Amino acid sequence: MVVHKPQVRTTAIKTSSQLNAAARAGGIVETQRLGSVMNKGHHVNTDHRRIAELDRSDDVKPPSTIKQTVSQTIQRVRKEKNWTQKELAQKVNEKDTVIRDYEAGKAVPNQQILARLERSLGVKLRGSDIGSVLPARGSKSKEPAAK
Repeated sequence: MVVHKPQVRTTAIKTSSQLNAAARAGGIVETQRLGSVMNKGHHVNTDHRRIAELDRSDDVKPPSTIKQTVSQTIQRVRKEKNWTQKELAQKVNEKDTVIRDYEAGKAVPNQQILARLERSLGVKLRGSDIGSVLPARGSKSKEPAAK
């Protein structure tokens, strides 16, 4: 005579009422949490508080804008020549909103645009002597040395 023990069949319990019924019946209850964190090994024991603090502390610096002296010089010389912002924009092949931003001091400096503005207005907008008259093209700014 051979007596077989009935094999214990494991079933997954999905609700709390099924869990309570199994515990009342005296069954062996083992809980195991399955979720996205357990499936991804690189997330286990991650210090989320430290990472969140780093995220908050890394402030993004806004891009630098042009100096106030440059914007005032552009506006002053444009008005001396009796040009509108739209006329100046056409001369430097830009939109009038670009000129408006440069005069308001809100524009991010672009060396190509500043060079075109310098040539059309005839004043320096870059370097240490902002607002000084640009020498005419082809002429040398320094006097030849005496012999």
